Amino acid sequence: MAEGWYEPEADSAVTRTPGVVLAILTADCLPVFFCADDGSEVAAAHAGWRGLSAGVLENTLAAMDTSRGKIITWLGPAIAARSYEVGDEVRDAFLARDPAAASAFNTTRPGHWLCDLYELARLRLRAAGVTRIFGGDLDTFTDARLHSYRRDGARSGRMASLVWISPTSAG
Repeated sequence: MAEGWYEPEADSAVTRTPGVVLAILTADCLPVFFCADDGSEVAAAHAGWRGLSAGVLENTLAAMDTSRGKIITWLGPAIAARSYEVGDEVRDAFLARDPAAASAFNTTRPGHWLCDLYELARLRLRAAGVTRIFGGDLDTFTDARLHSYRRDGARSGRMASLVWISPTSAG
């Protein structure tokens, strides 16, 4: 590692320092990016179903100084509901925290559900007071340009999604 670099492994990170790049590696999980509307702060969260159900988005927001009404979010490439079948344990993990999460699941057969990670993230963000939510219209499983672990298995690559505050635009 280069001197002066810090490379923590975490499901989310926040920075207020221009030039510090936050990166999320995914292959079906949802990368979520946060930005203060004045450009003073950015954050990134890796939101797989476990992290999303455990509150990674809420924890990221709690670490930010920006008020919720001044945060812009972007939902990056992830597996879409039509391609993401899960078992009862995944649905139950979300419903235990929020019964409204039921709207993000559609049954395919007993014990199997199509899970909409994008909708789950939107529900969580809105409940936390974030209303400016963009993105969330890609499907890593069906789009050959994107990496998908569910589609390609162990040979799948990873996508790097990045966010930073430009040193030249910092106030």
